[in-house]
Amino acid sequence: MGPIAPTGFHDAYLFDLDGTIYLGDDLLPGARRLIEELRRRGIPVRFLSNNPTKAPAQYAEKLERLGLATPVGDIANTVATMTNWLVSNHPGATVFPIAERPLIDALTQAGIRISEDPAEIDIVIASYDRGFTYEKLQIAFDAIWFHRRAILVATNPDRYCPFPGGRGEPDCAAIVAAIEACTGATCQQIVGKPDPSMVTQALAGLEVDPSRCVMVGDRLCTDIELAVRAGMSSALVLTGDSTLDDVLATPEAHRPTYILERIDRLIPSWDELGWTADDETR
Repeated sequence: MGPIAPTGFHDAYLFDLDGTIYLGDDLLPGARRLIEELRRRGIPVRFLSNNPTKAPAQYAEKLERLGLATPVGDIANTVATMTNWLVSNHPGATVFPIAERPLIDALTQAGIRISEDPAEIDIVIASYDRGFTYEKLQIAFDAIWFHRRAILVATNPDRYCPFPGGRGEPDCAAIVAAIEACTGATCQQIVGKPDPSMVTQALAGLEVDPSRCVMVGDRLCTDIELAVRAGMSSALVLTGDSTLDDVLATPEAHRPTYILERIDRLIPSWDELGWTADDETR
């Protein structure tokens, strides 16, 4: 199995960010000209991220610094998705977020009550938290196991966040695992990719059928699985987490529609545009 590129355009494009559009503080090869070409054609572009350590506005600022100015409304991440899910499904709940400031701020702004008292916590939210401590684990343990009142939910299922140079950092799944291990509880809801609610949020306001859109990312278990669950086409870029060997080990029904060595191979008309792999590195 080798690269498989599209032969036509889709009605809208949804992109993961980390490992797909950029890695660290650098755009990945071809990302800028791809997005610029889609926008020139008037095709909607939206960005999705499972990373809850930044608010959508912070992602917009980063994209602008990298030369891809993007409205905040074109970015969906698990900060917004978790907040919206709580408001819709658990109005009036008291929550304990094991999370960083962007999610805590969003919950506060939405009027969601936050508490560190295990006796009044209804929902423990596990997230990507680089300030995770034993004290936070104890509060979650007491709320779920001792008081037997709280449920466990999570922002995203990622085991780690990829860094440049092949490194990474433990992500939300590590915190979920710690809480599940000590309480015996099971996480009841994960709102990030691959949950289709991310697609609903990203396509809000666009009159497009998800079946005519494509989800583009670097992870089979989140980006590509999201497309499968939402009935979308998918494109795996080999610039981040998943590899061709991973694709071969994946059941056929859960494999990507396209496999790309670089992201601008999403554009089927390289000859028409006069593009080559050497004329743009970013």
